[in-house]
Amino acid sequence: MNAQQPADSSADLAKDIEPTASLIADAPDGSAQKPHRPISRGRLVWRRLKTKPNFYIGGAIVAAIVAFALFGDFFNIYTQGQQDSYNFNSPPSGQHFFGTDAIGVDLYASMTSALRTSLLIGFLAAPTATLVAAVMGSLAGYLGGPFEMFTNWLINLLLVLPVFYVLMIVSPAIADPSNLPGAIQWLGFMPAWGLLVIAIGLFSWMIMAQIVKNQTKSLKEREYVKAARYMGVSTPTILRRHIIPNVASLLIIDGALGVAGAILAETSLSFFGLGIQAPDVSLGTLLQDGTGAAVSRPWLFIIPASFLVALLTGVALVGDALRDAIDPTSEVNRA
Repeated sequence: MNAQQPADSSADLAKDIEPTASLIADAPDGSAQKPHRPISRGRLVWRRLKTKPNFYIGGAIVAAIVAFALFGDFFNIYTQGQQDSYNFNSPPSGQHFFGTDAIGVDLYASMTSALRTSLLIGFLAAPTATLVAAVMGSLAGYLGGPFEMFTNWLINLLLVLPVFYVLMIVSPAIADPSNLPGAIQWLGFMPAWGLLVIAIGLFSWMIMAQIVKNQTKSLKEREYVKAARYMGVSTPTILRRHIIPNVASLLIIDGALGVAGAILAETSLSFFGLGIQAPDVSLGTLLQDGTGAAVSRPWLFIIPASFLVALLTGVALVGDALRDAIDPTSEVNRA
């Protein structure tokens, strides 16, 4: 753990306590004073978070995009994939809010569907990677020995592999589940985005697992962990009660920041035709379709690109504010 004094320790000292409802009148001058009690960790983090402008800006951006993805279709008469035979390559108008493509498909309807797909992948793949990191890192740090050696070997192997090219290799299985090995053909019952979530999650956990492992090796030497072990408490119980809660802040930060990385990974794969396949759409597929028309029909590229940039910016701002609220020293270390 970083032993550096938090930057806002003096400011938080007065805010980390709160008065109770009762009064005591034994002060030296005879005046009534309110006793104080320590504030909970969650409330302290929330107090810090509320002072971060990034949290409000990023939260507003993400909330607006999520609301558009969920409820945007209510304001549109066209559905995803529906063609308008009288409007090919039509610019944005009152009938087609975001215009149409070369075959008359309404871009507004495609955008709402694409955002739902990309958001779903991002908000599932990032927690998947964080969960794997928590399990592998805590077990390796607590058990040590052969399991730690195996985990170190696996992490080093995955870190040196070009992950993007590995995902390119497994992408045919995402496009056509019949390409999967016979032993795992049951994965073919999953939608394409489900396989993409698993693929992205399994290649995004290594760095956080290293951090959790090092933190766990330090925590297992604490007196309360040793006492629990000597009392015969099982390893899963010790990990659940004493180890994971003490690294939860790191996992929360990793999960929040990992959403942007997962969305970007999905977009990149789909852009090169290796992720989401037609008739499904995502931000990557829309960008791929709009790249060739960026000059002649700019709305086909600018609108999906603008949504992608705004979404990644909003998620990054929220994750940055959350990191500063949970670990105040991070703001000092970046200065």
